Amino acid sequence: MNAVAKARIIKIGNSRGIRIPKLWLEQLGLAEEVELSVRQDHLVVRPSRRPRQDWDERFRAMADQGDDRLLDAGTGTKWDETEWRW
Repeated sequence: MNAVAKARIIKIGNSRGIRIPKLWLEQLGLAEEVELSVRQDHLVVRPSRRPRQDWDERFRAMADQGDDRLLDAGTGTKWDETEWRW
């Protein structure tokens, strides 16, 4: 993806914006909301991620690899054994 295009900065209310070509929006999966950041002298625009967006796939991969077991043994107390009701 080395395509370069020039764009004008346009006024949008009290802010400014740029128009992104439709082809690039589709190619990058950019929708209604994006994340913006600055790295040195670059403006970085990337798709906005939802919290825990890909956890299902990651947990499934862990289970497939047998890497989904607890690392610590249970440390039950006397109260857990005698008082706690499931």
